Amino acid sequence: MVIMVQSKVAVVTGASGGFGSLTVVNLAKQGYVVLAAMRDVSKVSVFEPFQNEKWYKQIIPVPLDVTKEESIRDFQYYIEKIGRCDVLVNNAGFALGGFSEEIQMSEYRDQFETNVFGVMGVTQTVLPLMRQQRFGKVINVSSISGLFGFPGLSPYVSSKYALEGYSESLRLEVKPFGIDVALVEPGSYRTNIWSSGRVVTEQSLKKDSPYFDYMERIEQELKNGEDSLGDPQEVADLISQLADRKMIRNLRYPVGKGVKGMVKAKTILPWSALEKLILKKLKRI
Repeated sequence: MVIMVQSKVAVVTGASGGFGSLTVVNLAKQGYVVLAAMRDVSKVSVFEPFQNEKWYKQIIPVPLDVTKEESIRDFQYYIEKIGRCDVLVNNAGFALGGFSEEIQMSEYRDQFETNVFGVMGVTQTVLPLMRQQRFGKVINVSSISGLFGFPGLSPYVSSKYALEGYSESLRLEVKPFGIDVALVEPGSYRTNIWSSGRVVTEQSLKKDSPYFDYMERIEQELKNGEDSLGDPQEVADLISQLADRKMIRNLRYPVGKGVKGMVKAKTILPWSALEKLILKKLKRI
């Protein structure tokens, strides 16, 4: 049985914090029924401060672990019962750090299960509805790391590069059916991706690691930059603005301090110059 929903319906994965929870609030304010997808639905408490708002009841917590096929199938059954999906925001993700020589292949696979295969699996659940509607928006939360590689982050960087390529192909495939695909590419913001959402492979943290000093320099740079991290509301506002556009004309939307400059520098400067700048900053040359 299909549940008839008259309001616009949005799905946000990774909805329990960071860009995800802020986007859920924005979209609910904009009149969407928002399926706030998260692994642990008890974390819906993040929205309790808004329970007196008239739009609060438009937020519906939905259990979803994007790394589990069974969980995605359960979510697909749920979304098919609703029978509508106007916007999908693929936000669930985490960052794995460490040096490539020391990272276990199982750790690389875990990174891709969430940041790439999870996006693909959830997107497949909504595309039939969007195609039948002849309308829909898929907004994939990427990163500056999907445009620019950094040392000590190869799992995260490679997963975001993969997401970028997937999104390019997907946009060309579904555009004829009235479905838009966009990439939001944030720089560094005050979210848990660099705290509880970031994991460093154990070996790179050991003092006997040949990369230990290098890892310490990277950790110090991250710490030094904490005061300049951007307000994540800026990214959530961009996502919700894209959701409400009649048409998303461009594929990529870089956002954040210095992001556009970094992307431009990569297109202008030879790699040798960029390499020297990065390694010098980290005192590796």
